Amino acid sequence: MIEKIYLAVDVGAESGRVIAGLWNGKRLQLEEIHRFPNGPVALGDSIRWDVMRIWSEIQNGLALAGKKYGKKVVSVGADTWGVDFVLLNRQDEILGQPYHYRDARTNGMMARAFKKVSRREIFAQSGLQFMPLNSLYQLLAWQQHSPAILNAAHTLLFMPDFLHWCLCGAKLVEFTNASTSQFLHPLRRNWSLPLLQKLGLPTHFLPEIIPPGTTLGPLRKALAGRTGLAGVKVVAPPTHDTASAVAGVPTQHTGKANWAYISSGTWSLMGVEVKQAALAPRTLALNMTNEGGLDGTYRLLKNIMGLWLVQQCKRSFDAAGKKYDYAQLAALAAKAKPLRSLVDVNDPRFLNPPDMPQAIQDFCRETKQPVPKTAGELVRCAYESLALKYREVLGALEELTGEPIQVIHIVGGGSQNRLLNQLAADACQRPVITGPVEATAMGNLLTQVRSSGELGSLAEMRDIVRASSPVQHYEPAAGEIASQRLAGLHY
Repeated sequence: MIEKIYLAVDVGAESGRVIAGLWNGKRLQLEEIHRFPNGPVALGDSIRWDVMRIWSEIQNGLALAGKKYGKKVVSVGADTWGVDFVLLNRQDEILGQPYHYRDARTNGMMARAFKKVSRREIFAQSGLQFMPLNSLYQLLAWQQHSPAILNAAHTLLFMPDFLHWCLCGAKLVEFTNASTSQFLHPLRRNWSLPLLQKLGLPTHFLPEIIPPGTTLGPLRKALAGRTGLAGVKVVAPPTHDTASAVAGVPTQHTGKANWAYISSGTWSLMGVEVKQAALAPRTLALNMTNEGGLDGTYRLLKNIMGLWLVQQCKRSFDAAGKKYDYAQLAALAAKAKPLRSLVDVNDPRFLNPPDMPQAIQDFCRETKQPVPKTAGELVRCAYESLALKYREVLGALEELTGEPIQVIHIVGGGSQNRLLNQLAADACQRPVITGPVEATAMGNLLTQVRSSGELGSLAEMRDIVRASSPVQHYEPAAGEIASQRLAGLHY
């Protein structure tokens, strides 16, 4: 018998969902209430997020949930990707159209920052991997191109914090998403104001930081009336989708860094869960990142470009009239010759090229490898390059933690890709456990359940994930797949 309903608003780079968590005290059953497409919107020479349409779709989902479950709904919480934000003025009006993290305006912003503050100092003040899409460089881009708008801002809210403001009016920033900004101090866990001041950036618009699991307040009265969700609370989950996904990993090794996760989707985020940020010079040298997690943990990880390469190849194939779904592309890749061509998936050229197949071919041509031509060859190249990047990151994680990693958990949409899962097991020579696909929703919802007092520890949450979700096991094939192949390329 279902006793209580919790709602997760889970918005990713390709789609958003409102998902109901049906909680009976022992298991959590997920039901997708509403799904909608998401993605960048071209505006002039820029790409933006259509936050009004996203919010409109969320309201549609909440209304459907209210119609179906009504008074059974306890709370709702939102998670999204990191780094991007919305600026509000003193009257709570949106300033400008929020930018997409792949927008080209941040090109050159890291070099601009390094003229004022060294990489070493920025890392010490943030613990974060250097990527041009980080919020720090987005602020610098705002300052360069639209300083009047930046100065007029009264509140900066990351995407899930903006959705919480839409839901209940709270103007607070949750810890896990704030940690993706590159201006959150990794030890003090508050804003790195001296860093921003050295870069000449304003700080007056930075809100209070709150931990995941915080109750933000009731739904706005008018919203509760429109959706039929009177009495529902808003609870901040780990609002960075990967932080929620890691909370939803069904590991039994909580408290140790001897297991790794890969949150596999548009991005592959591969890391370990640690109690403190890893700030040694070697972490900086390896360009690893420390992002916040549930219960004050840190996610020591690497952001890897992920299935974005395949998604953009598919987009190009579609435009050329060759319509494949992802299952067909995986089948073609399985038939292609193995280890023929490899790329560095984190090469900047793959961040947002106009034609991904051409970008992959150019890389292979420049590194004197066979140039993949067919859809199967291109996708095989992407899969194998990802698997070998996983191997590289695995070695870095073991080096930084001093812990041998015994198993890799793959969660998220990419966990359904059987070929990539097996390639990951073979490349890393570690057992791979896949599932749940909806780890992000699981982590979001179970944090809300815990906030209501029905669960205690993170370990208990993961017990519920194991009881509620099937998993699959992949054993590594004997021998290694071209273990030094990727390292041998000269980028």
